[in-house]
Order: sequence, then C-alpha cells, then structure tokens
Amino acid sequence: TDSRTLSQARSGLATRLVRQEHDGTAPPMPPADIYALIRYRAPGGEYSAYLTPRPATPGKRPAIVWLTGGDTNTIGDVWSPQPRENDQRALAYRDAGIVAMFPSLRGGNDNPGVREGFYGEVQDVLAAADYLATLDYVDPQRIYLGGHSTGGTLALLTAETDARFRATFAFGPVYDVSVYGPDMLPVSLDDAQEIRLRSPGYWLSSIRSPTYVLEGERNGNVADLVRIRAEHRNPQVQAFLVPQADHFSYLAPLNAMIARKILADAEGGAPLRIQAQDIADAMR
Repeated sequence: TDSRTLSQARSGLATRLVRQEHDGTAPPMPPADIYALIRYRAPGGEYSAYLTPRPATPGKRPAIVWLTGGDTNTIGDVWSPQPRENDQRALAYRDAGIVAMFPSLRGGNDNPGVREGFYGEVQDVLAAADYLATLDYVDPQRIYLGGHSTGGTLALLTAETDARFRATFAFGPVYDVSVYGPDMLPVSLDDAQEIRLRSPGYWLSSIRSPTYVLEGERNGNVADLVRIRAEHRNPQVQAFLVPQADHFSYLAPLNAMIARKILADAEGGAPLRIQAQDIADAMR
C-alpha cells in the first residue's frame, strides 16, 4: 500500500498526455434569472462558469461548487426542464437560496489549456472555490462541493487533495478511472501510475473533511461504491447505496435533501450529517 497522500504522490509529477483535447465551443447563455455566465481565474487562465445571480438581500450565504457528469470540463444547459427520474441540473441549491457555481475546466468550452482527465482539473475546482470565497455574499467557511458521475469522481479527488470544503457529495463516482476507457482519458491506459493518480479509490485515506459517496443500487457504478465501502477505514467518509434508485433517479430527491441540510448547517445548527434514514426519507 502507498502511505503517501494523493497530494504527495502527485507532487512535482507532470502528467504525460497522449493527446491534446480542447473543446473550443462557447458555453450557452443561461436565463439571467437562473444563472449568470461569468469568468473565474484558474491556474491556466480565465474559465467560464455559471453562477446564481447576486441575492437581493444582504448577508453571507452558503455556496456549492457543482461538477456535472459526462464531459465534466465543459458546461452546458443546466436549466431546461428535465424528468425527475434523470434531473442532472442540481437546481435544488439555487432554489434553496444557496449560491451555486458550475465551473468549466481546462480545455472545456472555449477555455485555454487542454483536458488532463481528472488531474490538473482538481486545481481548477479549487480555483472555483477560491472565487466563491471572494464574493461578499458568500460565507467562505461554508463552501461545499458536489458532483455526479465523472463530476462525482472529480469531486472525490478534490476532497482527497484539499480539506477546505465543509462537506463533499460525490454521486456515482468510480473507484478506478480505467473503466472510463480511452475516450475520456488523454493518458495511456497502460500507464499504471497515471491511472492510479486519477483514481479516487486508492486515496480515500487522504480525505480530511466530511465526504459522502452515493450511488443508486440498481445500476451505474454500484461495484465501485461497494468496493469503496469495503476498503476504506476513514471516519470522514460515508458511503451509501441508495435503495430503489439508479445512477440518475436519486439526484433530484437527494440534492433537495442536501440543500435543506446545508441551510440548517448555515443557520448554526448541528454540523451537517447525512444518515441512511435521511436518504430513505428523501427517496420516499
């Protein structure tokens, strides 16, 4: 076993990309009452993001960085209606009055740089959190991180790198990124070191802040969650298989439940905790 943290293992190691990938398309303009299209400064330059509009009333609010699934480097329509059984918009946070930011990452949209596939993107996510912390209406002590599928994998890697988030919610991540295949990884699948440094399952002991790993029991990355639950011994990590749910159907109800928990946490209640009963109640 490797006793180093993920940050230590990655330190000073330049990734070896086998191809250069860049999206090149501008993100679509969101409805102004739902999100603003902004730019935030990251290590590679200025990147696009969607951000909830400035609140009408003063005060410091909790905030969340949300990482979308699929091509998580690129943002697109996260506002048009979607069926409840596959609602990937994470609108519950905005609807609850939580500041929500959907960052694009290196090589995504018309951003500078190239995709690294779960590597340098961690620094971009941290830069998005840095941006939120500068906003005069955000409580910098109550910034959360969430993501779904590939976004859940990247959220987990980010939690393994930095303890700044008050809590992290990783929906449907994988244990080892090699299952994503060559289309999603611009590195050689035969390079064990490159794959291991992108695979959150090997670095769960690095997590130093509350982290929740979730997956529906019906399909998706079930084996990954079972392996995470079986192998980790980190009290900061809680892993839940969601009954009667698949890789998508738990998103809307659980994001709504988490949004309520975040609001209660922000009001000075007990620190945010998610238990199996909370999940069962939300899914009812």
